Amino acid sequence: MKIEHLAIWVDDLERMREFYMKYFRTKSGEKYINSKKGFASYFLTFEEGGARLEIMNRNDIKEEQCNRSLSKGYTHLAISVGSKNTVDRLTELLRSDGYTVESEPRTTGDGYYESVVIDPEGNPIEIVA
Repeated sequence: MKIEHLAIWVDDLERMREFYMKYFRTKSGEKYINSKKGFASYFLTFEEGGARLEIMNRNDIKEEQCNRSLSKGYTHLAISVGSKNTVDRLTELLRSDGYTVESEPRTTGDGYYESVVIDPEGNPIEIVA
């Protein structure tokens, strides 16, 4: 068994698609639209395969006012970029492009070299090697 995909609700489907394509080199599938339900989504595939990311929007889903990292349930997405050098470079690129770096690159207690950045809609992403 394996994880096939992870899905997240987003407000701005196109902006989030561009973000993951630009910084994490995903390839986007065709946009799926269900007009009757007010639903649209894209599947994003990573270069190395594995689980895909589905970004979804529905016009009746509203942002919850909560601290995502301190509430029960899913808390972050970890994306492996292959090397410590890539973690460092990507973290600096995201910072220079105006994104929040929540946690600087470091080796964690569980052995990952990682930083944490915040995507355009407030979702934490661990960039790991």
